Parts: sequence; structure tokens; C-alpha cells
Amino acid sequence: MSELFDKSIRTLELPRVLQLLSDQAVSGEAKEKALHIRPEMETEEVLRLLDQTDAARAMIGLHGAPSFSGVKPVGEALDRADRGGSLNTRELLTIADLLTAARRAKEYFNVDAMEKTAIDHLFLSLHGNRFLEEKIKRCIPDEDTIADAASTELADIRRHMRAAQAKSRQILQKIISSPTYGKILQETIITQRDGRFVVPVKAEHKGDLPGLVHDISSSGATLFVEPMGVVQANNELIELEAKEQKEIERILAELSAETAAHREDIQWDYDALVHLDLIFARGQLSYKMDGIRPEVRRDGAIHLRKARHPLLDSKKAVPIDIELGDTFDTLVITGPNTGGKTVSLKTLGLLTLMTQCGLHIPVGDRSAVSVYERVLADIGDEQSIEQNLSTFSAHMTNIVSILAEADRHSLILFDELGAGTDPVEGAALAIAVIQHVRRMGARVAATTHYAELKTFAMTTAGVENASCEFNVETLSPTYRLLIGIPGKSNAFAISKRLGLPEEVIEAAKVQMSGESVRFEDVLTQLEAKRQALEKREQEANRLYHQREEDARKAREFREQMERAKENARSRGEAEAKRILRDARSAADQVFAELAEMRRQQAKAERPLNANEARAELRRKLNEAEDAVSKRDQRQEPIPKPSRPIREGDLVEIPGVRTPAEVVSVGRDGTLQLKSGVLKMKARADEVRLIEEDERAAQKKKPAVSIRQNADRVLRASASRELDIRGMETLEAESVVENFLSAAVMGRLDTVTIIHGKGTGALRKAVHDILRRSKAVKSFRLGVYGEGESGVTVVTLK
Repeated sequence: MSELFDKSIRTLELPRVLQLLSDQAVSGEAKEKALHIRPEMETEEVLRLLDQTDAARAMIGLHGAPSFSGVKPVGEALDRADRGGSLNTRELLTIADLLTAARRAKEYFNVDAMEKTAIDHLFLSLHGNRFLEEKIKRCIPDEDTIADAASTELADIRRHMRAAQAKSRQILQKIISSPTYGKILQETIITQRDGRFVVPVKAEHKGDLPGLVHDISSSGATLFVEPMGVVQANNELIELEAKEQKEIERILAELSAETAAHREDIQWDYDALVHLDLIFARGQLSYKMDGIRPEVRRDGAIHLRKARHPLLDSKKAVPIDIELGDTFDTLVITGPNTGGKTVSLKTLGLLTLMTQCGLHIPVGDRSAVSVYERVLADIGDEQSIEQNLSTFSAHMTNIVSILAEADRHSLILFDELGAGTDPVEGAALAIAVIQHVRRMGARVAATTHYAELKTFAMTTAGVENASCEFNVETLSPTYRLLIGIPGKSNAFAISKRLGLPEEVIEAAKVQMSGESVRFEDVLTQLEAKRQALEKREQEANRLYHQREEDARKAREFREQMERAKENARSRGEAEAKRILRDARSAADQVFAELAEMRRQQAKAERPLNANEARAELRRKLNEAEDAVSKRDQRQEPIPKPSRPIREGDLVEIPGVRTPAEVVSVGRDGTLQLKSGVLKMKARADEVRLIEEDERAAQKKKPAVSIRQNADRVLRASASRELDIRGMETLEAESVVENFLSAAVMGRLDTVTIIHGKGTGALRKAVHDILRRSKAVKSFRLGVYGEGESGVTVVTLK
């Protein structure tokens, strides 16, 4: 990587993006590696990095990021252990934490639950070592402690130490509690000096308590004496402490040796976890920036749609569209100062570099970036007093270096090309520099104020104009980049808005050449046409999206109606079958009663009547079963009536087989029907006219016994409870109306509808139906024990 390329990377502020990436990493080494990432030059390597970022982002979205909190450097400790050295507790705990992180990363990665990704091999390469991990943590609970469970020898030594301490304290406790020694003690306490238990004795009584003097107070009034009876116990304690330290050293050496035995696996796990940490940091940054993976092209073309500079506030930044390298290889951007030209240039360069670093970029769908070997930028004012360089000289120094390195694999960015000198000469130099780098095959984007470059872009094949939009009314830039439109000079309009006298502005216009005036007029007309076309395009897009939304709603409504219809049909069939089962059960119970009556009655007439009733019930049930089984079969066509249907006629609705009287005939041919207490509307082609001869035949039939049996079947089959929880409103209306009809025909007095509590929408729909129904006398919500507001109790007329 050349020095100029490295300087351009800093100019385009890639290090600030890498700092954001470093902030997302957890381990120290991953943070450091993030800061030193450099753009890749090979397309295949860029694709590999983007595949890794895609995989990390997908896993974060599904399961969150794995924990890398225990990933700390262990290389030095492993090297020392491998050379036979003994590690301290802190180093062993660091290795245990690393093994814990490796184990958790393996648990995080579930091969069966995920598709194959570009980072599977990193997870699968982790070794972990739960045995060593748990052994270290069992032996070393914290940095300052070796647990008794570390070894049986250590536990035995510490048990003896506690016994020796208890013995010493017991002897000393007797001394400080004894009235005999009370007057010779300075205080009745037990303390330690040089690791041995002592008591404070008054200096004038030093001969009254035989023992060893270990210390004297600063005033000389107190001697710290170890009584002779305690010396032996303290000696034993000192010996045990030495054994304890030796055993601790042996335990640490043993753990260090086991660690050295797995040195390569542990170091591999550390390197793999650092790599994963950096990859998942890229995934986290993608979420933070709302970035996506762009298409990586190999032809040098760039298409950025709704691109945002990653270092600007995403809520305030105006997205821009930039194209380069497809139909044109050079883009000339013009516009007012602070209008967004430089930001557009930096956005183009920085997003290209980020892609080559394997990062997602904040752009819209269908964005594409090519991989360049060099992204060279001359942006900003680099004048230097020390080097005696003016603004023009500083820019020209950079341009000379850029021209030396430019080739067909380069992306060149010029900011204010040719500025800082005479406008005529500056414009000529700018055009010459652009032509030179184009001959070298580089892709070029340049910003300028010179009108000559606008004309150059309009008259040269492969060079395209672009401008940063400016709102003259508000005297502020909109920061939108318009490809294909040269920027218009707004000096006169801005001056007029700011109050510059009209005569001054007119005098300034006189100073301009005729061609310049005509050129500006053409740009003004083009801008007006562009704005008008843009408004029409926005209105067309709005109407298109509105039409798409209306079509979507229509599709959803149609699908909802189809589902409701299918659900209603299925529920209707299920309800009919349930009614038949209930009716058959009731009939079987009646048959059992009739059989019992026949056995008890001696008359011969009674069995005959029972057999007739049984046959009639069986016939009714068989007819109902046949009707249910034939629901899915195609219905027979409704015969045309022999004459127009009139008020007072009897008609039959196919599938219901219940006669209904025609109450009235509407102007549009709609029939108002009445069947018992139920009223309904139907078209003439939806009903069958019962002819006069058929009505006469029905009147001759003995209806009394049949009606009694039918009433008994209906009453047995009509359910007193309906559960509509989970239904949609349209579906529930049809089911409730059918339920009420069955309840009325079954002559039920009270029924219950279970609609659930929920949002209350289903309850409201049920109550609306009940208010409209003429068969309902009253209704109320359930009380405690009935279901409260989750049910409605209905009283029928």
C-alpha cells in the first residue's frame, strides 16, 4: 500500500469508522486488530469478508451475539508453562475464563439449527476443555484463594492448622479469662506478632507470665508475650503453614503442567475467538449503521442508492444516489458552498473503502461497489506555512502524486479541482488533469465551481454532470445530489433575496458575456423542467403505491372472506354432525325407555305405537344424515316456477328443506320470507316455488305425530351453548345467526354464547347481532361462575 493511498484513507476518514468497529469488539486484541484493518485489493477476499459479516449479522438477529468477555491474551503464560514454569493464580484463572468462552461459543453454535455459513469452520475448530476449565476453577475460586478441595493433602493440612489454632486460642483464652492473670495483662485480648499468637502484658509484670517476648509497644509499657504453653502449638502451626505453601506450589505446578499439555489447543481457541469477536463486531456495526451488503462488481462500476455518510447523524443525513463507471467514467459535481459536494465525494470514497474492508455500508437495496487497488483523494485545504505551500500548491502537489499512481484499477477523487488560482487557468488545468487520468483508465469524481467544467461534461462522451440542489427560497442547500444535471449559479438570486439593490444585480449581469448569460438561462429552464418532472414522478409514484396498497387490501379481504367461508362450512358440517350424534343419543335413550315401557305394559297396542315412533325417529335421523353427507355434492338446479312468485306463496330454500311464506315481493324482485319466527330475504332464483298440487299433498299428510317427533328431535339436537372464541367477526356473525335459528326451532328459552374477553371486538359484534334479532327477548353478560364478561346469556322469545 503506497503512502498516498494511506494518506487518502485518512483523508476519507476510514480510521474513524474503524474506531466505531473497535468499540463493538470485546477482547483487547480484537479491538486493536479492528483499528489496523486495511482495504483488501482482491475481489474474492472482499466477498469472503462480506460473507462472514452476513453470517454474523444473521446469527445476531436470531440468537444475539456470543459472549467474548473471557477472551484475554494467554500466549506468554502458555510459553512459560511450556518451559516448565509455574503459573500464578491470576494466569490460571485467565486460561480458565478463555476455556469457558470457547465452551460457550461452541454451545452458541448449533449446527442442526442453522444453515451453513462462512464462519462455521471457526466455531467447529474450537476445542474447549471442560475438564481443565472446571478443575482450575474448583482449585482456584479467586485470585487470592486456593480451595481446600484442590487436593486431599491440602485439606488435611488445613484441618490440622485449624486444630492447632484452636488449641493455641483455647490456652490463651484461659489466660485472659483467668482472674490470676487479669492484673498483669494490659488488655484481655489475643493478637499476633510475627505470625504467632501473643497476649499484651504490662512491663512491670513481665516475669509473672513465663513465655517468649516477641514485641514491645512504642511506649515500652506493653510486652507482647507468647506463653510457654502456647509455644508448642504455635510451632506446630508454623510447620503446617510451611507444608500448606509447599502443597499450594505443587498444585499450581500440576495445573500449569496440564495447561502446557494443551498449549496448542488453548492458543488456537484464543486466536479463533479473537477472529470471531472481530467478525461479530462487523455484524454489530452493521446493525448500528442500518447497513446492508452491496453487490460487488468486477467492472469498476459503482451504484450507491440512498447512500448515507456513516459518520453523520442518520436522522439528519440526506440520502443521495451516486453512479460512476457504468455509462460514464467521470462525474463532475457542481453546486454552492456547504451544499454537500465534498460530503458526496467522501461518501463515495468511504463506502468503497468500507466495502473492501468487509463492512456493510448504509445504503439502499440494489447498491453495487467495485473493488479498486487504489482509492486516491485530494480533498480539503492542505496549505502549509512551514513548507511555504499555498492552497493551490498543496492541491497541485497531491495531484502530481495522484497522476503518477493512477491506472485502470484506481478511483480518483478531486475536491475543488483547479481552485486557488486564476479561474481561467484553473479551469483549463482541471480539464487537462481529468482528461489525463481518464486516458490512464481511472474512474474519476471531481467537484468544482467552474462553468467551463460544466460545459466540458456536457460536450464530452463518458463525462457526466451532477449538482447539489439549492433552495433559493430558503437560501439553504437540500443536500440532494442530482445526476445528469449541471449546477446552476445562484449568486444573483441569493443576492436579490438578501436585499442587494436590483440595479447592482443588473449591472453585474451586463458584465457577464452573452454566452454565460444564455448558459445560465438554459440551466434555469432545465431546472424548472426537472422540478416539474420530479413532481409528476412523485405524484405517479404516490398513485402507483396507492393502487398497490388498494390491491393488497382487496386481496387480503378476498382471502379473509374465502377463509371465513371455508371455516363456516367446516364448522357448519361439524355442528350438523354433532347435532346428529346428540339426536341419535337422545333417540337411543328414548328407545331404551320405550323398551322398558313395553316390558312393563301388558297391552299389545303399546309396543305397536313404540315401534311406529321408533321407525319415524329412525327415518328422520337417516334423512338428516343423508343431508349432511350430501353437503359437498353439487346441488341440483332449482326448477323454474310455472308462474311468477307472488305474495302468499310457499317457497323452499334448497338445502334447508323448510317451507317459508312469501310476505312481500320488492321492486327489484327480492322476496321477503317468513318461516316461523324467522324472517329473511332471498332472490327468486334462490328458492323453489311449492306448486299448488304439492301443497295439497302436504296438507293430506298426518302432520301431528310427525311434528311431535320433529319437535322432540329439534329440542334434543339444539345446543344451549355456542363457543366462537378465535373466530373472525364475519365468520362469527354467520355462526351466531345459525345458532339462534336452531335454538328458536328447538324451542329453547335461554342459550349462552362464549365469545371470550380479549379486545371486546367479538363481544361487540355478538351484541349487535342480538340487538337486530327479533327472536331475542333480552341478553346480558355472564356473572361470577358463568364466565363474567367472556360470555353472553340470551333469553329467547
